[in-house]
Amino acid sequence: MTGERDYYEVLGVPRNASAEELRKAYRRLALKYHPDKNPGDKEAERKFKEVANAYEVLRDPEKRRLYDQRGREGLEDIGFQGFGSAEDIFSAFGDIFGDFFGKRYYSRQARAPARGQDLAAEISISFLESVEGTKRTLRLEREKPCPDCSGTGDASGHPSGPCPECSGTGRVMRRGRELGGFVSVSSVCPRCGGTGYGRGELCRSCGGQGVVAGRSTIEVKIPKGVADGQVLRLAGQGSPGRRGGPPGDLLVTVRVEPHPELVRDGSDIRVRAKIPLATALLGGKVQVPTIKGRAMLTVPAGTQPGDVLRMAGLGVSEGGAPPGDELVEIEVELPRKLTPRQRQLVEELARAGE
Repeated sequence: MTGERDYYEVLGVPRNASAEELRKAYRRLALKYHPDKNPGDKEAERKFKEVANAYEVLRDPEKRRLYDQRGREGLEDIGFQGFGSAEDIFSAFGDIFGDFFGKRYYSRQARAPARGQDLAAEISISFLESVEGTKRTLRLEREKPCPDCSGTGDASGHPSGPCPECSGTGRVMRRGRELGGFVSVSSVCPRCGGTGYGRGELCRSCGGQGVVAGRSTIEVKIPKGVADGQVLRLAGQGSPGRRGGPPGDLLVTVRVEPHPELVRDGSDIRVRAKIPLATALLGGKVQVPTIKGRAMLTVPAGTQPGDVLRMAGLGVSEGGAPPGDELVEIEVELPRKLTPRQRQLVEELARAGE
């Protein structure tokens, strides 16, 4: 993905483009740079991958949200690296090319293993749990391999032979003359229902899909220092793959509840502390909240309103790095009323400073 242009610019769409606008823009550009129309053209191959990466991100609500918020850094947080080859693109977006390139894609897809879909979930934790790390148990509605056919989709438990109607592609083609040229139109094979396998060998439990509905319980380990909105990738915990393909991943977005007094700033913690006027003038100690409970802060004499005092090592540890600090912003409390004696002392102080 390094060096790619802004994905909205790549597809030529506005930042509020709808799913249909994205699909149309991608289809137009993908067909323009398709390898079958540009054999041996390295620049067309590069652009073919570039528009595929853009569409893959912007069509997925979660990837699009992360990209809009943080750009490519957000995508790197979830491990998205883009497509490595044209073959990967055909496997992901074959339906877009079917009308124009027909069996080139479908024959490949019907026989190749397919990676399972990624799943998304969201969990909430407290501010202090985000600092120290914690665990959560997720209960998901998640497909599982069909136990009756071992995930093959065939009643025998082994992949069946190709459907004779579509030769295992799962699609049938018809050609017609439209607008002065020949156009290939594909549709689901009526004999195998699009599976590519012989109709009589389909597993009854899953209808030949190889997966059935299920529920799963997953324990999520949340590391120390996790930030609000951070996405944790649990490899292999998504939907199961098809035809022996690998499972997808589970993407867990962490929401951190705000603390009533503490605010996180990177690896530092910020807090405000009110101190009496006498403490500001003469120095002293004051209790302040920290991530480890209340602690004593030493206030030097002559501290001014708005000064920031540092409590070393009382911040957040991110990724095993040393913790940051707690930064305490000082607010000086002034008395609303003075006793006669207090007024006398203040007047003496004012005269002494003249």
